[in-house]
Amino acid sequence: MTKATAKAHPVPAAQELPWWRGAAIYQIYPRSFCDSNGDGIGDLPGITARLDHVAELGVDAIWVSPFFTSPMRDFGYDVADYCDVDPIFGTLADFDMMVARAHELGLKVTIDQVYAHTSDLHPWFEESRQSRNNPRADWYVWADPQEDGSPPSNWQSVFGGPAWTWDARRCQYYLHNFLSSQPQINAHNPAVQEALLGVMQFWLDRGVDGFRIDALNFLMHDPALRNNPPAPYDGRRRTRPFDYQLKIYNQSHPGIVGFIERLRALCDRYGAVFTLAEVGGDLAETEMKEFTAGDDRLNSAYGFDFLYADRLTPQLVAATQAKWLDTPGTGWPSWAFENHDAPRALSRWCAPEEVEAFARMKAILLASLRGNIIVYQGEELGLTQVDIPFEQIQDPEAIANWPLTLSRDGARTPMPWQVQGEQGGFTTGQPWLPLGEENHARAVDRQEADPASLLHLTRDLLALRKSHPALRSGDFAVLHAGSDVLAFRRVAAGTSVIGVINMGPRHATWPAAASTSGGVLQVVNGAAPGTLPPFGALLIEE
Repeated sequence: MTKATAKAHPVPAAQELPWWRGAAIYQIYPRSFCDSNGDGIGDLPGITARLDHVAELGVDAIWVSPFFTSPMRDFGYDVADYCDVDPIFGTLADFDMMVARAHELGLKVTIDQVYAHTSDLHPWFEESRQSRNNPRADWYVWADPQEDGSPPSNWQSVFGGPAWTWDARRCQYYLHNFLSSQPQINAHNPAVQEALLGVMQFWLDRGVDGFRIDALNFLMHDPALRNNPPAPYDGRRRTRPFDYQLKIYNQSHPGIVGFIERLRALCDRYGAVFTLAEVGGDLAETEMKEFTAGDDRLNSAYGFDFLYADRLTPQLVAATQAKWLDTPGTGWPSWAFENHDAPRALSRWCAPEEVEAFARMKAILLASLRGNIIVYQGEELGLTQVDIPFEQIQDPEAIANWPLTLSRDGARTPMPWQVQGEQGGFTTGQPWLPLGEENHARAVDRQEADPASLLHLTRDLLALRKSHPALRSGDFAVLHAGSDVLAFRRVAAGTSVIGVINMGPRHATWPAAASTSGGVLQVVNGAAPGTLPPFGALLIEE
């Protein structure tokens, strides 16, 4: 790794933008970040204790995955109390301390909000299921059976099987797009919308700076309960009934936009609050843009272009960047290569012997994308997917669909903080998932002591992105997208940066469209202007 110092830039042009535009955000999965009390599960005090590491990376914000009261059947995405902390993670006082420490370190705090469904142990659902005429009777999606007793529609759940479960109390079915213990909210109901906005206001009043809205396109369904049509066969193996349908009526109702506008209006009352939609599925690109089009909707959308891609290619990068051009009416994207639901990128995109070099190339690419970038905990260390034996798997989706569905647990393994010690400094007890020997060897303290490590490179790249207007907020123009080589230009505030990246394991020819003159800002894997060794990459200021 080498770098050269280029001329100083007038940063004010970037500073005039909202703090989140072009930001680097660090995702923390609380169960696996740091355990403060020895029970083997990460918690909020553990996050607070390790925030210095996050701040030193140079990110702008943290995104903390769910820590709310929950039976943990889907590890926090089944919320039983939106306005409290589950005891395994700590208390509201611990949350307040985490926010205060993050703000001291200059970090914004973003948290998940799961509005499409709750746990079946949430008081709202416990009341709703008691009768057809109680005050919350229609806070969830209930429907009578068909004449033959079968479910009201053919809708299928993401985790397998019908999206309807019979409830003997009401003698009706209730809808659940995920686990049967995650009943679907009826967000068509104005009272439900008011309650959800009240939840958001609760966290805003506690100093939260932003929200990622989970599964937002599942928020509203077709009230007529029309059957979904079959999906045309695309040649890929289908492992779930969910994959056999076009998801037209169980999700993606046009009314979602109206709720988004109400949500945005609330956030605007608190100033520069960041709002991020998670949107997947057949209509992801259309909905991402719809949910972020205009100043009265969400700030950004988080798609799945990279998260489940089997290969990283120039064509993939070029296609994703072309979807989000700087044109009126087009929203602002957010990109992630990894997260708590997707396999670690290094295990998808390169051979084991290529991990070290590929990780450096991947880091320079992520830091160069137009939009917000999200670094998943451990990505700065080059963590790979851990193979979890079936008897240790915790992931309900993987258990239900074994062995056809890859366990999400392999990307949720604990952070390795120290090389010494069996549990890598994550806990003094037995961790809820194994660390994995390969990842343990990439511990923070070992990389901290090595100036040439991926950890130090990540810090350098994030500092460069933050200080250079072209990399933080500039346009992205593809100059070349060959079989292995990507070249692009980013321009903003009178500055211009050329990026040339070889994504392949062989020497490649420098693309004619890319300049070789200018100051080298960053280079990895032995690249130089005009020279592209395997996984070589560099950024040049024109």
